[in-house]
Amino acid sequence: MSSSFIPKFRRAAAVLCCAVMAMFQSSAQAEQGERVETSARSAILIEKETGRVLLHANCREKLPMASTTKVMTALMALEKGQLDDVVTVGRNAYGVPGTSIYLSLGERITLRDLLYGLMLASGNDAAVAIAEHIGGDVEAFCQMMNDRAAELGCTDTCFLTPHGLPASGHYTTAYDLALIASEAMKHELFREMVSTKRASIPWEGRSYSRILHNKNKLLSTYEGATGIKTGYTRAAGRCLVFGAKRDGLEVIGVVLNCGSWFEEAARLMDLAYERYCSFTALDAGEMVRVLPVKNGTQETVVIAAGERLCGPIPKDAVPVLEYDLPDEIAVGVSQGDPIGRASMLLNGEVLATIPLVVSETLAKRDYAFELEQVIVNWPLHVQSMAE
Repeated sequence: MSSSFIPKFRRAAAVLCCAVMAMFQSSAQAEQGERVETSARSAILIEKETGRVLLHANCREKLPMASTTKVMTALMALEKGQLDDVVTVGRNAYGVPGTSIYLSLGERITLRDLLYGLMLASGNDAAVAIAEHIGGDVEAFCQMMNDRAAELGCTDTCFLTPHGLPASGHYTTAYDLALIASEAMKHELFREMVSTKRASIPWEGRSYSRILHNKNKLLSTYEGATGIKTGYTRAAGRCLVFGAKRDGLEVIGVVLNCGSWFEEAARLMDLAYERYCSFTALDAGEMVRVLPVKNGTQETVVIAAGERLCGPIPKDAVPVLEYDLPDEIAVGVSQGDPIGRASMLLNGEVLATIPLVVSETLAKRDYAFELEQVIVNWPLHVQSMAE
C-alpha cells in the first residue's frame, strides 16, 4: 500500500465508522420545545444547564458546519492537553489554506496561545497544530473527536478535519453542535476565550505580537452575549454557534447555512427570553425532608438537595416538584451519599432531576453504643424504680 493512499484509506474508514455509529444510535427522539420559522437551513436554541430544547427548526439535518468544527477541536484540547505545553509547528500545520494565524514551520507556541488563535482568529493552521499535538496526527485526532461526540449523545456527527474546511462526509446537525458547545462552555478558559473580543499572543521571531480579533459581532451588539464561534465556507454557508445569559437563564444556539446569521441568532434569543425564564425549585443543600433511621445511633436524619434543581419554564407556567425517597434510611450511609431523587415536572414531563443526599453519616448501633445508653440513662432508671 502506497504512503499516499494511507490518508485516503483512513478517511474512508472514518466515514464508515461514523455511518455505523449512526445506525446503532437512534435519533428518533421527539423534539422538545417549539418549532419556529427561521431563515437558517437548520437552527436550535437550548438551555445550557439542562440541555432542554427551547426552539428548533430542522435541527436534525446533517449539514457541513465550516469552522464551527473548532468548538470540538478546542474541547478536545482542553480535555486532553496541558495548556502550558509547548507545541512545535509541523509541516502539515504550516500554510494550511483559509483563515490563518500564520504559524511558521518549526515555531514553538503554547497550547493556550494556539487555542486563542483557533477560537478568535479561526486559525486553520492552529487547528492542525493542535490536532497533531494531541492526537499524533490529524486522522487519529478526528477519531478522538468522533468518539467524544458519541459520548455526548451526538448521533449525527462525523468529523474528518479539525478545522472544517470542505471534506465529503464531514458533517453535524444543529442539535449535535449545541450539545458539543454546551459541554465546551463548562470549561472556564473556553468561556473566557469565546467571549473575548480582542487578544494578543506571542509571535516567535518577531518583535511584536499577533493581534487576534473575534469575528462574532454579537459580543458587541447583544446584551449578555457569551460567544461562541463563527464559520463560513461556500458549501456550508454562514454558520454560527452563539449564546447569552440573562436573569439566570443561559442559552446556547446554532444556526447552519444562514445568510443573516447574527441577526437571526439575536432574533431567536429574543424569542427565548420573551417566553422562558429560569425557575429554581431547590437550592443546593436545601433541606427536603427528615426521615427515620433504622437501627442507628440517631432517630432521624435530614435529607437535602445534592445540587441546585432548576430549569427553563414558560413564563406563565408553574412546575411540580416530586420526590423519590425511601420510607426510612438504613445505617452505614455516609454524608453526601445519594438516597433518592427530586424532579421538576411541567405537564407531566420531567424538566430536570437532581440527587437527594443524607446530611450526615449514619452510624450503626453496636455494643459500645448500647452500653453508653445504659450508663447515661441509669440514674433515671433507678429513680423511676424508687418512685
